[in-house]
Amino acid sequence: MTTALAYAIPLAFASGLNLYATVAVLGLSSHFGLVALPDQFRAFDNPIVIGVALVMYAVEFVADKVPWFDSVWDAVHTVVRPIGGAFVAVTAMAPASPMATILGALVGGSVAFTTHAAKASTRGVANASPEPFSNWFLSFIEDIVAAGLSYIALAHPLVAATIAIVLLAAIGLFASIIVRALRRRFAREIRQ
Repeated sequence: MTTALAYAIPLAFASGLNLYATVAVLGLSSHFGLVALPDQFRAFDNPIVIGVALVMYAVEFVADKVPWFDSVWDAVHTVVRPIGGAFVAVTAMAPASPMATILGALVGGSVAFTTHAAKASTRGVANASPEPFSNWFLSFIEDIVAAGLSYIALAHPLVAATIAIVLLAAIGLFASIIVRALRRRFAREIRQ
């Protein structure tokens, strides 16, 4: 179960950033034997799955570079990425009991939604900037983290799980700081 979670958490994290890059890395790693994968990941080795993932990655690669359109893309993917993250996590947990499968789906979907929400909100802030370079920079970083973390998860699952948990903690910390700052600001405005 620990090893399955070590795969599930970082792959769900990566799915929340870029589901298509994550699926492509899984498929290509299996297809070309870059790492020895557990049998449950063989489903990603299908040429059709790899092809669709690469085409969708190319579409997302372009969509992510266009200010404001990336926010529309992210809005649509508010449903897609958590479901994809849940699916990838369930696959990583296989074979598992029905309870472990449900828990894997809940953890995977929650982790993917958390990273997706962080990505989408950061992009919303970047869109308010008058220059386009912050969007491009963020997009490249997201792609590198998604693909890199996916590959590390396959080669060194415990290292990748540790990285993902540290990044999730950082997201939680930054979110709580922002929420507290907004509460203070709104409290001041109400008093005035």
